[in-house]
Amino acid sequence: MDSRDVIQLLVEIRDTQREHLAEYRRVAEESLALSRRAVQRQQQLGRLYERALVASALLMVLLGLFLAWFAGAFR
Repeated sequence: MDSRDVIQLLVEIRDTQREHLAEYRRVAEESLALSRRAVQRQQQLGRLYERALVASALLMVLLGLFLAWFAGAFR
């Protein structure tokens, strides 16, 4: 192998490494974007769960008050 072949081989190795690095960065950015979306979705579902829990508790209190009133109306 002469020096030109070695230089050509090194250039090919460098270019391949650059391509791999670019692909790694793309995949890492996509993974981070998916993680961010998952966190946002979890936060949205958490807020929905809180609202549903408050609404259920309110309905239970109202049902209890209604049943107490209803039971008292027949005494």
